[in-house]
Amino acid sequence: MIYKQLLEDVNIKGNIVQDVLKRAVQCLTLAGCDTPQLDAEVLLAHTLQQERSWLYLHAKDTLNSWQLKTFTKLLARRENREPVAYIIGYKEFFALDFSVNHHVLIPRPETELLVETALEIINNSNDKNALIADIGTGSGCIAISLAKHLPDAVVFASDISCQALQLAEQNARFNQVTHRVMFFAGDLMAPLATQVDMIVSNPPYISRPELIAGSMMPEVQQYEPRLALNGGLDGLTILRGLLSQAVDKLKPNGSLLVEIGSEQGQAVTQLAQTHFPSANIQIKKDLAGLDRLLIIRN
Repeated sequence: MIYKQLLEDVNIKGNIVQDVLKRAVQCLTLAGCDTPQLDAEVLLAHTLQQERSWLYLHAKDTLNSWQLKTFTKLLARRENREPVAYIIGYKEFFALDFSVNHHVLIPRPETELLVETALEIINNSNDKNALIADIGTGSGCIAISLAKHLPDAVVFASDISCQALQLAEQNARFNQVTHRVMFFAGDLMAPLATQVDMIVSNPPYISRPELIAGSMMPEVQQYEPRLALNGGLDGLTILRGLLSQAVDKLKPNGSLLVEIGSEQGQAVTQLAQTHFPSANIQIKKDLAGLDRLLIIRN
């Protein structure tokens, strides 16, 4: 393994923070990681239980043998392309920290667009006591972020994975919103017993052929849960079920926001028009100019 060279180099050159970090970056670069400098810094800071800035303020400090051994083990996992978030056990999303593991999708910055849009819609409405349903909640990052920023709202969060729900409940406790986020196990909106003002979801939308072909990054292909990725033959299977159920679960004048694939805008719009023929339907693009969010205003 590449990281073993790090240990050999340390025996020769010493274990100064800046030198260990430099050689770790070289290891991750050779392993094909996209952000080797950032990854190495995050892993070393995590090992030392310090902020990343500490590494530069203490660049001449010496690692002890336990710290070096722990860091090289984490580095070995990253060398095998395991996502950093799974290695350190958490990911920041919408300025909040969320525990993550292999049962849930790692929160993406792109998904913050969904939260931002949902907050904008609700804050511009006259109903601050909104009922919101987050379908396929995973780590709970969407539901919890909304609850944190909407103190009068109540959020229902469902997932078919009991392991995911356990983690989401843990994240709700950590972020102190357990009194306003209620979790339910079940398929899509089946557990939802009442109509809501807003439905939000980041469902699986990668097509099965794409998953089989292995064209995605190793971090996604090898480590993230297939249940949270597999959108069926064309990537839209889960969305079809979601739209079908949403017809009866969304209140009049309610809104539905769904994250979609970067090239699914046209197909998703047609599906939405079938189920919500009189609704205002919009595809919102992300900062890269790619299709990212389906918005239905009932």
